[in-house]
Amino acid sequence: MKILLVYPETPSTFYSFTSALEFVSKKSAEPPLGLLTVASILPKEWDKKLIDINVTELKDKHLSWADYVFISGMNIHKNSFKKVVKRCNQIGVKVVAGGPMVTFEHEEFTGIDHFILNEAEITLPQFLYDLEKGYPKYLYTSSEFPDISVTPIPQWELLDMKKYASMSLQYSRGCPYNCEFCSITILNGRKPRTKSSDHFIKEVEALYYSGWRGGIFIVDDNFIGNKKKLKSDLLPTLINWMKEKKHPFSFSTEVSINLADDDELIRLMVDANFNSTFIGIETPNSESLVECGKSQNLNRDLVEAVKKLQRNGIMVSAGFIIVFDNDPKDIFEIQKTFIQKSGIATAMVGLLNVPLGTRLFSRLKSENRLIKTTNGNNMDSVLDFIPKMNPQELVNGYKDVLKTIYSQKVYYERVKTFLNEYQPKFKPRKISVNDIQAVLKSFWKLGIMEKEKRYYWKLFFLSLFKHPQKFAAAMTLSVYGYHFRKIVELI
Repeated sequence: MKILLVYPETPSTFYSFTSALEFVSKKSAEPPLGLLTVASILPKEWDKKLIDINVTELKDKHLSWADYVFISGMNIHKNSFKKVVKRCNQIGVKVVAGGPMVTFEHEEFTGIDHFILNEAEITLPQFLYDLEKGYPKYLYTSSEFPDISVTPIPQWELLDMKKYASMSLQYSRGCPYNCEFCSITILNGRKPRTKSSDHFIKEVEALYYSGWRGGIFIVDDNFIGNKKKLKSDLLPTLINWMKEKKHPFSFSTEVSINLADDDELIRLMVDANFNSTFIGIETPNSESLVECGKSQNLNRDLVEAVKKLQRNGIMVSAGFIIVFDNDPKDIFEIQKTFIQKSGIATAMVGLLNVPLGTRLFSRLKSENRLIKTTNGNNMDSVLDFIPKMNPQELVNGYKDVLKTIYSQKVYYERVKTFLNEYQPKFKPRKISVNDIQAVLKSFWKLGIMEKEKRYYWKLFFLSLFKHPQKFAAAMTLSVYGYHFRKIVELI
């Protein structure tokens, strides 16, 4: 068999970092980890090629070469996904589709020969068995959650690593919490399933021996879902490995805010070279947190929790949501004030989306408030349900929040607030040619071409002379701010 694995194009959004990638001469922020893992489940003797449309143009000759095209994606990829399937149909190559988007919405897609839903460790072998017998079915699904400690190592040799800003790995699936708007617990369960430390280290080593040096994003739904195992098993093992290999990687991941409650876990993560994390803060409004079931964020000083992580060497990026039923009229000012005070430079503020299968979807459907299915982009200022607040006031207030927090004056002030708290603990790496090129590009794009260039130069010299250990972080956040301003211009 000749298998072409295709990852759809990601539109320019907050998380795509499209404009920021220009500074480091990369095509994509991270690779399609799911497809690389699927490639390892397929028979070893099959010929496989990967086309990530974000880094390589998909040509008809690629499609004509294949016996089957395997395609995956998330809601944000829907438009590109459908275009790829249409091209496959025109050429006459069979299509096998899987991943989180089609697991929830496979009825919406036409032109697919076989759906491999849920987790591929279970459903893909069933398809392969039937395919070998000559009778593959249209749809494969399972309610079972597989043991991911036996998930094969991703097939990194299919990837051109030079085109990516970071690599990705997975340690666990599932989250112990059950936020109303989140589909993770339906997709991956509430009991976190982890890989053994030995297995995870083998995956880390596979990247190491493939030649990768730099950032690795741990894509877990909630990396600290099983704190006990992290502290007793994985992190001590990873710390020792990193010391032996002279710290070739830095790690980032996603956690819940209660990381700030566990000093030992913070210390271990920092010792293992975790230097940044994403946290779903959502809102400072307690009534809205109760509404969406975000219990882990209640009854705590959220700003102090963020600053504690910053003081311990962990940069915090965060997600915020507007349009909860319990949001007060002044929620826009509340969100702006909180974000500025917290020093969270990378603050993703979105309108509430309603993913299929969630408790929120069921509730709003019963209240006859649904308008359309979500497209996965919660920053396009388009509502997919009827809010309690006046819709026009809501959208106008939301746009004002984005324009304010990413205006150069406000953004650079927030970066300064962060620098005053941040105490980096990670092991410094050697400066590369790519780093020098990125700084030179920032001189041109941010220090010469931008209208309000004075904010960039003030931060440049402030960080260089007052916070030299934080200079790299300051320059990185300057570039991120440029990307975020470009995104706001599209809204």
